[in-house]
Amino acid sequence: MKKSIISFVFFLFVHYSLNIEYCSAQWVQINELPGIISSLTVSGNNIFAGTGNNYNSLDGVYLSTNNGANWTETALTKWTIALTSINSIIFASAGDSNGDYMYRSTNNGSSWTHIGIDYQSIRCLAVNGNNIYAGSYDGGIYLSTNYGTNWNMFALASMAIGSISISGNNIVAGTGGWGVYLSTNYGMNWTQAGLNNFWIGATVNNGNKIIASGNDSNSQGTYMSTNNGLTWARTLGYLSYCFALSGTYVFAGTENGVYLSTDYGLNWIQKNQGFINVYPPSVHALLIANNYIFAGSGSSVWRRPYIDIINVQNISTETPAGFSLQQNYPNPFNPVTRIRYDLPSAGVVRLAVYDVMGREVETLVNERQAAGSYEATFDGSRFASGVYFYRLTEGFGETKRMTLIK
Repeated sequence: MKKSIISFVFFLFVHYSLNIEYCSAQWVQINELPGIISSLTVSGNNIFAGTGNNYNSLDGVYLSTNNGANWTETALTKWTIALTSINSIIFASAGDSNGDYMYRSTNNGSSWTHIGIDYQSIRCLAVNGNNIYAGSYDGGIYLSTNYGTNWNMFALASMAIGSISISGNNIVAGTGGWGVYLSTNYGMNWTQAGLNNFWIGATVNNGNKIIASGNDSNSQGTYMSTNNGLTWARTLGYLSYCFALSGTYVFAGTENGVYLSTDYGLNWIQKNQGFINVYPPSVHALLIANNYIFAGSGSSVWRRPYIDIINVQNISTETPAGFSLQQNYPNPFNPVTRIRYDLPSAGVVRLAVYDVMGREVETLVNERQAAGSYEATFDGSRFASGVYFYRLTEGFGETKRMTLIK
């Protein structure tokens, strides 16, 4: 038995070195829309995409009721820049050659009502409770407290607004040429919060942490602050067009594809597996909904199971005494099991699953990780019952055996 395991490990090394084709969790292109995708939102189980392409008849808002597999054009057929939803009501900033306007739909896009803020280039929308905020690139933030029936100039009237993000009583605004502005009291008062003179195209915040993207030649890159903008560090060398926040995970849609941060913007991991023919893609819209993460790149809609993209969690930041790979649990399993491992120091970590022939069937981790204890999830629902091996490499390697029983 011992000899057969040694033979398997040797074969695994040979197989890996020959780079035989393998499959892993990845992005899948699920559809193509007529226009360039600028925004995505969700209402219930319905996904909406806002598109535009030189003010033609195919511009507008599209609806999918089956997680992006099929799309139908709604009644709004104007170049759509921003979308959001609240209480089953969809809001859209859209326009044509005559100007830009705000619209609202209460019936999943079958009809739309013009609700004001005329001739203002509304570049971003955000919600907080029943309040809706609209950022105008012609100047200022507008607020509606009655689902868009009425709007009032709310803040920063003289500034071009490129992004709005909200966390509790903290509101962050990215401006065109004045950097980041912050309110810590629901927008009653505002202060400049750093990155002065930068053009800020996207922001996301959580508590005192802020991530912002500069989108001009002098500021291009993604920046992080952990103290409400008092100090900033450039942590990603690419421009981010959009962010998506899910618990402790932050996703960035960038000029170089999708990146994931598990430590709120300090470190970023490229997650571009599967972006065929468009690598690296430019991703302008992200959405986490219905157990998937969706990406809009050009006119293409891409989808990836959410669990696949975040299948590893840092369960302890304490420095372990040594490198270790633990036995998966449960084992045997059907169809999901967890694999824990310890890293005494930072390094590039690779955790992969192989079948009994030595073929790699899934890559669970392939990234640089800090010292700590981690737990990865392997979903065997796509695979046949049988014996599998998982191997962790970081400096040196260790292999363990597990059994899938269906």
